[in-house]
Amino acid sequence: MELTTLSQDNVKTQLRALYVIARKDWKIFWRYPLNAVSQVFQPIIWITPIYFMGKAFSTNGHASGFAAYSGSGDYMSYILVGTVLTNFIMTVFWGMGFALKEDMDAGVLESNWLTPVSRLLILVGRTLTSLFTTTLTSIAMLVVAKQLFGFNPTGSTLAAILTAIPMLVGLYGFGFAFAGIVLLMREANTLVDVGSFLVQGFSGTSFPVRSLPYWLIPVSLMLPLTYGLDAVRGFILKTNTLLPISVEIIILVVTMFAMLWFGAWVFNKVERRVRTLGTLGQH
Repeated sequence: MELTTLSQDNVKTQLRALYVIARKDWKIFWRYPLNAVSQVFQPIIWITPIYFMGKAFSTNGHASGFAAYSGSGDYMSYILVGTVLTNFIMTVFWGMGFALKEDMDAGVLESNWLTPVSRLLILVGRTLTSLFTTTLTSIAMLVVAKQLFGFNPTGSTLAAILTAIPMLVGLYGFGFAFAGIVLLMREANTLVDVGSFLVQGFSGTSFPVRSLPYWLIPVSLMLPLTYGLDAVRGFILKTNTLLPISVEIIILVVTMFAMLWFGAWVFNKVERRVRTLGTLGQH
């Protein structure tokens, strides 16, 4: 009975800490409400040139070359789905990696980690507000983009959302490992920019993976995100998928557990290393 009570109290403490971290980030975010406006319109600004370029290379409004690669001539809907998922990818990268760097610069990383709360839980807490605001701003972005460029999902939106869940959960494992690298290198900006650029490029967030040079395609196929993006588009836009969707979902679920375990292992190993070296709070 006593052990059960202690376990329940510990769970409540951890969840309370998670709530406090997310609430603090929520307050900071809305102190600067233009952040939300920026998150809605920045992606639209980035993809506007793609819209006009696609129009220029289309014949009678149909992008034949793009359709040969993807199975759909609706290149803007294809890119918009990738843009929404990219927003979540960036949330994990910045939410974990850059949050650690902010704490290093502020000199509070060591004091924060003296609290009796799991360090991995602290990292997760730093992304919760970002995930929620990213969801809201992505919905708003799609509403605006639909009026400007058109967005025509022809498949199952619910199936696409359910498919994206294991992909995003697995991304946390990647984020844990990435946070460990930030601890070791004590630098976040370049790592986040380069890392997110490579992951987005090789996973096909803005173009069909089949259009890559043949010698780069195996690199893309090694990334679980590739199958997540592919399956989500297959459900919501009925595009041609790299593998049968059922196989891609199995890959996502298996790699979700594998990435969470591997990411946590890397982070814990690096965290012990920097504490031993005494470089935890350096920047």
